[in-house]
Amino acid sequence: MINVSRTAHSIQSLPAYPADLFRASFGVNAGDPISILDELVMDDVYELRSSASPARLGICAQLDGGFSVHRDSALGTPGAPLFLDGVVTLMPELGAAVEALLIVETDPEGMIAAIYLLPQAPMVPFTGYRLVNGTRQGLQHRLAQMSCVAFARGTRITLATGAQRAIEDLRPGDRILTRDSGAQPITWIGQTTLRAVGEMAPILIRKGALNNARDLLVSPDHRLMVYQRSDALQAGRLELLLRARDLVNGDTVVVQDGGFVDYFQILFDRHYIIYAEGIAAESLLVDPISQPTLPADVQWRMRTTRRHGARADHGLDVKRPLLEERPDAVDLLRRASLR
Repeated sequence: MINVSRTAHSIQSLPAYPADLFRASFGVNAGDPISILDELVMDDVYELRSSASPARLGICAQLDGGFSVHRDSALGTPGAPLFLDGVVTLMPELGAAVEALLIVETDPEGMIAAIYLLPQAPMVPFTGYRLVNGTRQGLQHRLAQMSCVAFARGTRITLATGAQRAIEDLRPGDRILTRDSGAQPITWIGQTTLRAVGEMAPILIRKGALNNARDLLVSPDHRLMVYQRSDALQAGRLELLLRARDLVNGDTVVVQDGGFVDYFQILFDRHYIIYAEGIAAESLLVDPISQPTLPADVQWRMRTTRRHGARADHGLDVKRPLLEERPDAVDLLRRASLR
């Protein structure tokens, strides 16, 4: 294991392909795996191997803005440094273009040890993808999009008065009910419109699945907070934070794939648990991944305030393996929160 002295501030787990699984089938680099941006040639055509499937790349974001491989990552060497190299646009023979992030892992000598392709939409084996663009602009923004914490348009947020208002109608300064700190004013609200495919496809939590009053639509990595009156999952904690994507069961919690989705991010001076459609959910957490995407004045404000907080302040951030052991986890959690 490579020792990294920098302190990990946040962790993201994103699907990635090792470069060896995505090779040029036609063009100047025919036969070679996809490489760093400086070595790519526009109009080369790449294909996934027939057996290729993405694996999770665990990314630790450091307080100094750097990245490394998380110890539980399915890819890479735990602790090894990671660098954002570029964003490529790939055009398939049929269908819409796919944008993908190139991430480079280095060894202790600073040499390239591995290259990973992180697509923002599903990719199909035996399909030619023509390289039509490559850039290093907006790298942090792309990574933040792939791991965003956001509510979809129409989500009703509980105000300090107890009334509910659609998130798109909220404004900075509006006072929102938080779970632990009462009424708190909104610092900033962000909005982005994305293709609802692959990593960007929202998760639909159907009415009543977690005792929510209406359907709730959130980004895949959005954490929901469940207070168990008894430790139904045997997690060792009663207060749990669960990623929406890890709750998908094909019935009461599903991926809503297709079209476009309007995502709204809600930020406070601290990381809070708020109420969306009647259930507890997190607000935007400022960390080395999300901070560069904020407006300059908001970044300055967040740097001058006290510690923004951490998910651990609100409960145990549950890992997917614990949920995989319980296919009835959603119903179990719903019942445990009522007893």
